[in-house]
Amino acid sequence: MPLLVPLEPVDYLVIGHLSCDITPDGPHLGGTAAYAALTGRALGLRVGVVTAWGGEVPLDVLDGVQVQSVPAQRSTTFENKYTPAGRIQHIHHTAPDLLYENIPEVWQRTPIIHVGPIAGEAKSLVDGNFPSSLLGLTPQGWLRKWDSNGRVEPGDWPEARAMLARAGAAVLSLEDVGGDEECIEAMATSCRVLAVTEGPAGARLYWNGDLRRFRASSLEEVDATGAGDIFAAAFFWRLYLTRDPWAAARFATHLASFSVQRYGLDGIPTQEEIQTCLVEVL
Repeated sequence: MPLLVPLEPVDYLVIGHLSCDITPDGPHLGGTAAYAALTGRALGLRVGVVTAWGGEVPLDVLDGVQVQSVPAQRSTTFENKYTPAGRIQHIHHTAPDLLYENIPEVWQRTPIIHVGPIAGEAKSLVDGNFPSSLLGLTPQGWLRKWDSNGRVEPGDWPEARAMLARAGAAVLSLEDVGGDEECIEAMATSCRVLAVTEGPAGARLYWNGDLRRFRASSLEEVDATGAGDIFAAAFFWRLYLTRDPWAAARFATHLASFSVQRYGLDGIPTQEEIQTCLVEVL
């Protein structure tokens, strides 16, 4: 019987389902947890992931990231189809929910804890259990609903006000709320720091009653998948280090813009890109 290697403390913990993404080339690893964890690793952080994963594809790409997985018969599974009118997304399977008891004790006081749901999981975690951590939320998975055929559309998040009030910061996209500006304004009043990504247009940031916009670098877009998750990981890291939301948003916007030049997880930032962005915000 193999010896179990004890988990080590981490600097950055991501909690959320890894996804199995159905593509014409076969199943691929995806989900906020994958993109954010790999970005954290690229930034030089010790990274942990708490997830539920069915093992459809190997996790070799997460080498160097500690993964604690809840057993699952099937991973949360998405299929995306891209049309001139935009993305059509279907969900085929959902993995089990993620609870506080699934988080190893050694990770419960991690400096940066990022709750990144993709299919409604982990809501119960946003209840004050992490008082010494920067709690970052990417609520995309709480803003989704799907019909009996699995067609995914923007949905209501009735707990938004209470959950956002408990967070140190949150990041979402304009697409997550179906472009509903009133919804974004309501969230901004509930959250200490709220960043909204806007694709090629960049991002906007609400903080302390103020709003600023940050323009993305103008680069050729090949695949925007995961760009928002890369933004979030970079933003939470810089926010934790600098306590300056404006500087964090500027850094994250610039770094995420590089990712769209490559496909899938290949969009994770390179060391050269990270250093370029750090120099520009100093």
